[in-house]
Amino acid sequence: MNPVPDIYRILPEVILTITGVLVMLVDASLAPFRSRRYLGGLAAAGTTVAYLASVWQLSLPTGTGFSGTVETSPFTVFFHVLICGIVIVTLLLSLDALPEDSHHQGEYYALMIFGAVGMCLLTSAVELLVVFIALEISSISTYILAGYRKETGKGPEAAIKYFLLGSFATAFLLYGIALVFGATGTTSVYEIARTAATEQNQLLVEGALAMMLVGILFKVSAAPFHLWTPDVYEGAPSPVVALMSTAPKAAAFAFLLRLVYEMFPYLRNIWAPVLWVVAVLSMTIGNLAALRQQNVKRMLAYSAIAHAGYLLAAFAGFGSTGIAAASFYIAAYAAMNVGIFAVVSIAGGYGDERPLIADYKGLIYRSPLLGGLLIFFLISLIGIPFTGGFFGKFYSFGAAIGGGAIALAIIGLLNSGVAAAYYLRLAFAVAQRPEDQDQLARMPSPQIGIALGASLLFATAATLALGIVPGNALHAAEAGAHTLQAPPSTPTEVTVTQTSQ
Repeated sequence: MNPVPDIYRILPEVILTITGVLVMLVDASLAPFRSRRYLGGLAAAGTTVAYLASVWQLSLPTGTGFSGTVETSPFTVFFHVLICGIVIVTLLLSLDALPEDSHHQGEYYALMIFGAVGMCLLTSAVELLVVFIALEISSISTYILAGYRKETGKGPEAAIKYFLLGSFATAFLLYGIALVFGATGTTSVYEIARTAATEQNQLLVEGALAMMLVGILFKVSAAPFHLWTPDVYEGAPSPVVALMSTAPKAAAFAFLLRLVYEMFPYLRNIWAPVLWVVAVLSMTIGNLAALRQQNVKRMLAYSAIAHAGYLLAAFAGFGSTGIAAASFYIAAYAAMNVGIFAVVSIAGGYGDERPLIADYKGLIYRSPLLGGLLIFFLISLIGIPFTGGFFGKFYSFGAAIGGGAIALAIIGLLNSGVAAAYYLRLAFAVAQRPEDQDQLARMPSPQIGIALGASLLFATAATLALGIVPGNALHAAEAGAHTLQAPPSTPTEVTVTQTSQ
């Protein structure tokens, strides 16, 4: 078999990089008074090409490139497709959500694209130094985007908090990489997987695992590393929150799966109890804190912490079962969370003029489409059947039960019941008719543009498809799970063709 050119292994990242550079060049060539809105369309078009390139990578044999630093496999393709899909939807959302006169729109779209480069690279990296670089590319972009509304006090505050705490967490990850290099003499994921179990200094290896877990658990906003989440969600623009609450987490969870199932599977007796405790803390703290919130974005921030716990429950599953369940949950959560923040972007206003639950009262009468979709996404977050949220929790808790963590599944179910209280509180406010009809007439009716309508359509279709016909996504997740657990015999090209695709 002819070797696959290395450039094919990172083709989506190359396309995204070219798109981001092109957006910046076009932006710099325009006069200051010219509209930058169509740059978002250019960014979305380039990301769509990267999406198609990711799907095309399924035709490649599983293997690595660039001296064994990046990999192409059904596992990496699954997350590439997911991340590119999220970025496309958030770019379309931004076209209508950003005011026409908002500052630095070109940089905004370019940062989203460059962030996607880091996220995609993080999912395919099998060299820890590349992991670190990819994580920094993704993080720096989201740090800047979090403070995009610099004219407000909360925007810069969110960016500074996210940057300081994120840098601290990244230091943990880097220190963990240094420890594992000191123990094994390599930073290759496959070499570490082969040699770590036989190394004499296991204490060093276990310390490396602990440090890297801290760094990654911060990125997915799992308790007790969640303190940044509510403030950043509240201070950042809603389209940015739609991105940062899903795509970076998907990339971080992809690396977490690689870390525990591929690099250190023999340390399961250490990482499984730790993730068990983190899952319980995340579910419980997130849901109890969300019960007290009146601000919609802060409530959804604590909801995100709880969902990180639901997802971590899948890590109690053995082998491919746990990997597939976690991967499916990431996809389901991404679809419904992007959808709900798309609604919040319009209903709450770009500047969060209507931030409270009380401000959403009667939304379904002012805009039946937005109100109905908001209730639909809330139902999915609860986990009602025929939505992606239901099967996400079903597979996650099922994997936990299969791994013997029955108590964890029960705690998850109880927490889902608690979560229904604050989700339904918002749903009831949306469906409640104001007593004063004149007040209803004075309330603004949200306008839905073509780009926003497309983003809502994609998010709704994905949430419904994952809840009604989840088979295709689950099969893709299972195919990725099998390849994740089967590292090639050498850190270079392999010749096993994925005939199942």
